Amino acid sequence: MLRSKTFVKKTRKGGILKIVREHYLRDDIWCGLEICEGCQQERDRQILVAKPENISSAVKDSHYLLPDTNVVLHQIDVLEDEAFKNVIILQTVIEEVRHRSAPIYKRLKDLIDNTDRHFSVFVNEFHRETYVEREPRESTNDRNDRAIRRCVSWYKEHLSAISSDAATVVLLTNDADNKEKACKEGLIAFTVHEYVNSLVGCTDVKDRLAASDAGKKSFADKVLYPEHLTLSAIQRGIKSGKYFQGSFMASRENYLEANVSVAEKDEMVFIQGSQNLNRAVQDDIVAIEMLPESEWSCPSSMMMEDRNDDEQEDVTDKDKELKKKAPKVPKMKLPSGRIVGIIKRKWRQYCGILQPSPIKEALHHLFRAAERRIPKIRIQTRQAAALTGMRIVVAIDSWPRNSRYPQGHFVRKLGEIGDKDTENEVLLLEHDIPHSDFSEAVKSFLPKLPWVISDEEREKRLDLRDLYICSVDPPGCTDIDDALHCRELENGNFEVGVHIADVSHFIRPGNAMDQEAMSRGTTVYLCDKRIDMVPELLSSNLCSLRCDGERFAFSTIWEMTPDADIVNVKFAKSVIHSKASLTYAEAQLLIDDERKKDPLTCGLRGLNRLAKVLKRKRIENGALTLASPEIRFEVDSETHDPIDVQAKQLRDTNSMVEEFMLLANISTAEKTLAEFPDCAILRRHPAPPISNFEPVIKAAALKGFTLKCETGKELADSLNAANIPDNPYFNTLLRIMTTRCMMQAVYFSSGMLTREEYGHYGLATPIYTHFTSPIRRYSDIIVHRLLAVAIGADSSYPDLLDKRKTQTCCNNLNYRHKMAQYAGRASTGLHTQLFFKKRVQDEEAYILFVRKNAIQIIIPKYGLEGTIFLDQCKVPFVYNEDEACQTATNGVKLQVFDPVTVQVSIDRQNVQHQKLCSKLVKPEIPGLSVPPVSEKSSEDEPPTKKQKI
Repeated sequence: MLRSKTFVKKTRKGGILKIVREHYLRDDIWCGLEICEGCQQERDRQILVAKPENISSAVKDSHYLLPDTNVVLHQIDVLEDEAFKNVIILQTVIEEVRHRSAPIYKRLKDLIDNTDRHFSVFVNEFHRETYVEREPRESTNDRNDRAIRRCVSWYKEHLSAISSDAATVVLLTNDADNKEKACKEGLIAFTVHEYVNSLVGCTDVKDRLAASDAGKKSFADKVLYPEHLTLSAIQRGIKSGKYFQGSFMASRENYLEANVSVAEKDEMVFIQGSQNLNRAVQDDIVAIEMLPESEWSCPSSMMMEDRNDDEQEDVTDKDKELKKKAPKVPKMKLPSGRIVGIIKRKWRQYCGILQPSPIKEALHHLFRAAERRIPKIRIQTRQAAALTGMRIVVAIDSWPRNSRYPQGHFVRKLGEIGDKDTENEVLLLEHDIPHSDFSEAVKSFLPKLPWVISDEEREKRLDLRDLYICSVDPPGCTDIDDALHCRELENGNFEVGVHIADVSHFIRPGNAMDQEAMSRGTTVYLCDKRIDMVPELLSSNLCSLRCDGERFAFSTIWEMTPDADIVNVKFAKSVIHSKASLTYAEAQLLIDDERKKDPLTCGLRGLNRLAKVLKRKRIENGALTLASPEIRFEVDSETHDPIDVQAKQLRDTNSMVEEFMLLANISTAEKTLAEFPDCAILRRHPAPPISNFEPVIKAAALKGFTLKCETGKELADSLNAANIPDNPYFNTLLRIMTTRCMMQAVYFSSGMLTREEYGHYGLATPIYTHFTSPIRRYSDIIVHRLLAVAIGADSSYPDLLDKRKTQTCCNNLNYRHKMAQYAGRASTGLHTQLFFKKRVQDEEAYILFVRKNAIQIIIPKYGLEGTIFLDQCKVPFVYNEDEACQTATNGVKLQVFDPVTVQVSIDRQNVQHQKLCSKLVKPEIPGLSVPPVSEKSSEDEPPTKKQKI
């Protein structure tokens, strides 16, 4: 059956355009019922069992559930519970959810794909008896509600016709008007809360209920926060320039402070005080109003933690407390503002712990998130006793003006606090790392084994199998992206090749594997495992450039003079056979062994010599050599617990590989930009504003050094000159502090910025991209595709040449890259905490920052940072912000860069939230310092099996 709708539309030029829309309706769409013989068509789809189990006391008969759109959007946590099976999902609902929330749409699709749950899709919009036309002056929402009720009514009739004792259909809706109309039409309808509360023996699912508008409980009658403006008022204000839009970034050190990144002002706007923060949560898109310059403020020198749990305390009291603790010495005030409304909430599920309630039988509890920037969340649960000592997941539902904390609901339990697997799961969830197993749809695009290179494919590629190519990587590396070769030419120059795994040959544009890799964005490396971007068959086998057989590669080959000047460069898809898979240490031993004269070793020596010349030239151009503490854990091979830790050792071979990867990235960037000036993926590192360097300039000046930061070259030269003979770690500390002044390097589409904005500040190069790690970075796969088109080795496709879609992809990659970095750091922190679980050790440390109420230290051996609070001891200190020091009454001064001895252990005062604790040992300050630990150490324990990771 064909329905057509005709209407006219006025064009921009004033013409009239007739538009005809056709809608095909069918009689043969399957209802999804197992017992139906009349319309059953597709046995491979989800089916609704004949007699669903009934655990509801509100519905007498066996029944199927049919949720409306708002139930799916707001109660997806409930639908994911095992209690919900045999659910009918309408096409109307799926389409509306897809347009309104991509994350919930994906979760709904996962439920539909789970064959154990029996979530059946009914294509009601193309069924002749369930399709409804939109009536004149009827809203889209009302039409969709009517379509959903029509489907419930049709199923009721359909089931009655099949059998007299067939199951019935229950509509789940929290829309009071929709429920009322359904009941008047003789349908069975419940709100989600009514239905869930009727389930027998399902305490968990009751806790997962998100609060309904009617059911939100007020914990305080007093209004605590200003009212948010409506979206229409915000839009008018933004258009007039009164308000600005930006992303909310809460402070990790002070819960009463935040910054908002405002694109229009190209700067951060500082927000201070509960009233001005006005219920914004990390990552929310907010509307702000700038304060008069007379009301601008500066960040507090205090490190503040929210310890007060009094719901009815006026939040303005905290603002007054913050002002009392403001520094007496005037600081440069920052552009400041206040939040007037929320444009888009970026709430997600949060991991953390329940805060014990003083009332044993209480139902309302406070949840403390693992992420320090997330406020406490008030939830209702009947399982508090069972959840004590557990990591749990909670979602936010709302944040009323009269509630100090947002209100939410329990989602699920993860496991015991302190358990390594549980804590790993927490850090993956908290950093939004996709870590589920690859789906069958993704795996279906993997090559079939045994995989061999065909003669036809080999003929299309440059044959480099006879070259002495090798890879140089960290120990235990199985996802080998890159390999190198070097050989001397007859004219005295060198041929140098960088050969990169040809992942784009296996991952074709637009298929399920490509979509999954694009979503994941990057491989995530934790201390004890990695989360692959692509399936292991590719990452550790077919794409990995191991020395066990032939591999496809994308090669960049230069001719270079002995002074590392490039004569020419060529790119080619190739076939290689690596002669060796070396670690950095093994490659270094070959280079240093003068007895070795084989072609492979001679090639490594040539690479090493040229790399040193390339590095010298980069540094002369102003490239920065910064520092960040990196450590490696040794773990027990059976328990996988950390048993030793050491700083990563860097050799010449590390630098050798790095230099040629940088050169390959630069050469590829130049080639792809020349061929695709509007849609090349590049990587830029913006120059930081001079104001970013103020803390490190001031710190260097305390030791008599002038840090010049006008250009990257001046900064590099200043850092090279800043050395103190009796404090060898000083220069490293200075570089660590400088690293924190840098802007984030980001991917971008070349057509979205001007050429002057392309530069990479840290590398001192005008153009850069990522080409050398396609196994672990999706950006490199796109660059490979562009380069392949540029040299005629592959064909193009529309999305590849669309600069806006490229930029959208870049935005996701920037987010995934940042989250992967944070997850890696969190994993290091977790393993450090596990390492000290049964240890108390004295370690050498240095003061990194001095605050008004604390000093922050760094322990080089572990790359570990800690905080020693001074306001919690009995000794009074005098804080001098200009000299960045704290002076005790006995005259001992604690100043930035000073060496100290600290005692590292686990703080077990809070059993549910243990953390690493640092205490001062030396210099000795009575009332603050602790005595050193006994000379007897844990070395007396029996030896354990070790394994490097």
